[in-house]
Amino acid sequence: MDARAIIARLRRGETPSEAEIALFAQGLASGAVSDAQAGAFAMAVCLRGLSQDARRALTLSMRDSGDVLTWDLDGPVLDKHSTGGVGDCVSLLLAPALAECGAYVPMISGRGLGHTGGTLDKLEAIPGLTTQISEERLHQIISEVGCAIVGATGSIAPADKRLYAIRDVTATVESIDLITASILSKKLAASPEALVLDVKIGSGAFMKTLAQAEALARSLVETANAAGCKCTALITDMNQPIAASLGNGLEIAEVMTALTCGQDTPLSKISAALGAEVLLSVGLAETLDDGQDRIRASLLDGTAVQRFGRMVAAQGGPKDFADNWLDYLPKAPVQRMVPAPRSGFVAAMEGEALGLAVVRLGGGRMVESDQIDPAVGISALPRLGAQIEKGAPLAVIHAASETAAQEAEASLLKAISIGDIAPDVPPLVHERIS
Repeated sequence: MDARAIIARLRRGETPSEAEIALFAQGLASGAVSDAQAGAFAMAVCLRGLSQDARRALTLSMRDSGDVLTWDLDGPVLDKHSTGGVGDCVSLLLAPALAECGAYVPMISGRGLGHTGGTLDKLEAIPGLTTQISEERLHQIISEVGCAIVGATGSIAPADKRLYAIRDVTATVESIDLITASILSKKLAASPEALVLDVKIGSGAFMKTLAQAEALARSLVETANAAGCKCTALITDMNQPIAASLGNGLEIAEVMTALTCGQDTPLSKISAALGAEVLLSVGLAETLDDGQDRIRASLLDGTAVQRFGRMVAAQGGPKDFADNWLDYLPKAPVQRMVPAPRSGFVAAMEGEALGLAVVRLGGGRMVESDQIDPAVGISALPRLGAQIEKGAPLAVIHAASETAAQEAEASLLKAISIGDIAPDVPPLVHERIS
C-alpha cells in the first residue's frame, strides 16, 4: 500500500477505491500508517469530504479492522446511539425496555466527553458493576438477560481508536464524514439488525443548530442503511437537560425513579420515541404509536426495572439493586439548595455550562487520568417555562466540599436565566430522518 498516493488523491478531491480505503484502515490498525499520514488523511477528508460510497467504505473498513460480533438468538438484535448531551440517561431505560419487547440489546457505549456525561461512567456509580467484560461474557449476558451496556474492547474497531486520537490533536474532529465513520464503525461491530440514532440539538449538545444536526443525522442514516443496517434518526432537543439531575449517581437515581414511579416523564417519552423506531423496523411493532405504547408499558408496569436489575447483577452489581437501589447509590457530603435569585419564568438554560459545572465538581474528567466522583452533581433542576418565586429552590448542588459547592452555585446561576415572560418551549423531538 502507498499511503501517500491515497492521501494525494483525497487532497486533489478524487475518490480512492474501496480497496485503497480498506488498506488504509488496516494500516491504521496495524501501525503501517504513520501518525503523520493518519493526520494528513484526516485533514484531506475534513477539507475535501467523501462521497457516500467512500464514507460507507471507510466505515465498514474501520469496523472490519477488528472483531465483528455474531449472534445466534431467537429475536432481533437492536441498538441505539446518542450524539451526547446533559442529563441524557436514555440508554439505561431503553435497553431493558427493548429487551422486554422481545429484542436483544448488546449496547456498546462510551465515557464522558467534554461537557457530556458518559453512559459507562453512570453505570459504574453502582457498586461492583463493571462495564469492561469479555466478548464471551457479553454473549452469555445477552443470551440470559437480553441486554447489556458495556465498553468496547481493544479489539473492536482499532482503526477508529487510532484515527480518533489523531483527529483530536489535528483539529479534524468536526468532519461529518469522520464522525459518521467513527460512530458507525463501533456500532456496526456489534452487528445490530436495526439502529436508532438520537442526534441532539441545542445549548447542551455538540450540534447547536438544526442544519448541523440534520447534516449529521442524514450522513449517519444513509451510511448505516447502505451498510445493511436498518436505521432512522430522531433530532431531539438539548436546550435543557432531559433528566432533572446531572451527575453519575444522581442520573442513576433518575433512571430508577423513571422505572418505578409509573409516570410519563421527558426521559420516558424520548425513550419511547426512540424505541418505537427500532421495534417498527424489525416487525415488533405494527406502527410507531404501537411501538411507543409497548415501550411505555414496560417502563410503567415494573417489568423493565426488573430486567434492569438482572442486567446490573449480571455485570457484577448488587443482586437486589432493583428493589433497594436507594441503599446503594453514593451520597455527597455537601448538599446545597440554590435559591432562585428572582421571581419569574425559567427562560433559558445553558446546558454546556451546566455540564461543565458537574465536571468541575468531579463528576467528569478534565484530563483522561482524572478519577470520577460518582456522588457529585446537580439535582432538582427546573424545566424551561417553569414559574418560580424568589428564594424558592432552583436546584440542589451535591459536592465533596463547601468550596466546590459555592463554585458550582455561581456557575449554575449564570447558566439558568429567569425572565418575566414564559418562553416558547421547544418540542422534545424536532425531526425524524429516515
